[in-house]
Amino acid sequence: MTSPPGLDLERLTAWWATAPLPEPGGPLSAELVAGGKSNLTYVVTDGTASWVVRRPPLGHVLATAHDMAREYRVISALRDTAVPVPATYALCRDEDVLGAPFYVMERVEGRPYRWAAELAPLGPRRTRTIAEGLVDTLAALHAVDPAAVGLADFGRPRGYLERQVRRWKKQLDASRSRDLPAADELHALLAADVPAETAASIVHGDFRLDNVLVDASDTVTAVLDWEMATLGDPLADLALLLIYHRAGEAITDVAAAPGFPSEDEIVARYTAHGGREVSRFGFHLGLAAFKLAVISEGIHYRHLHGQTVGPGFERVGDTVHAVLDIGLTAVKEYR
Repeated sequence: MTSPPGLDLERLTAWWATAPLPEPGGPLSAELVAGGKSNLTYVVTDGTASWVVRRPPLGHVLATAHDMAREYRVISALRDTAVPVPATYALCRDEDVLGAPFYVMERVEGRPYRWAAELAPLGPRRTRTIAEGLVDTLAALHAVDPAAVGLADFGRPRGYLERQVRRWKKQLDASRSRDLPAADELHALLAADVPAETAASIVHGDFRLDNVLVDASDTVTAVLDWEMATLGDPLADLALLLIYHRAGEAITDVAAAPGFPSEDEIVARYTAHGGREVSRFGFHLGLAAFKLAVISEGIHYRHLHGQTVGPGFERVGDTVHAVLDIGLTAVKEYR
């Protein structure tokens, strides 16, 4: 029985027998899903059926990050809403099993799209359909009443934006391995001019096309990677989506695919389908860029210390400077 990094199959199998999960029809095997640069995702199978296991990254983990119980809770709460999510099966808080808390969820059919080259063969019409489904899904998430799904206490929406500015500065300081003057400049601009917040909603925290699954009919079948979900200003999600697109090939260049909507079209569709009206968007774009840069710097830190799993990490540090420049430009453009 060969175990992938971070997933001891012998221990997992012993725990599986005590959990509210189907009895495996054969020995469990597992494969690390490529592409994840934060929490680790595995496909586990008994040779017939398959499931997904999620656990935190190996090594250096920032405080408040990678909370499996929160991720499990929000996915479970959204099960009967218009937001497509996998079914959740079991949460394990016992760190003696895999070295960290983890959970098991449904394996949903569909694929993530990260690069324009993956969308190009579909043609402009299908690409536009997929992108519009992504935006509609975001608007549907922000339309969910947190209290109605048992998430009234899932976060502290009051003061969310100010706390986000402080939190990501703190996270940056915890992962610093080099001087980043652009990060200090962007943080100072954000801290000096925090706007009033819109009404709170469930915020995904990392909403983009390769964090959803899309099936053969071009329908979004599942929203994944809820590790940063909370209650807060929904414009944070919209801004981060657009910052990912502005970052282009440094992170994901799907917006360059023929047929993909422009920024203005995305914002217009979001608001038309129930999303919040957009105001003080320069701040939100700047905050999204700062957050993305800090996350990338954290990944870069773990890579330098040999604590990452999978390919592609050696280039993550290079994206930090580009994203910070995008954030500074956005804040100054809207002033």
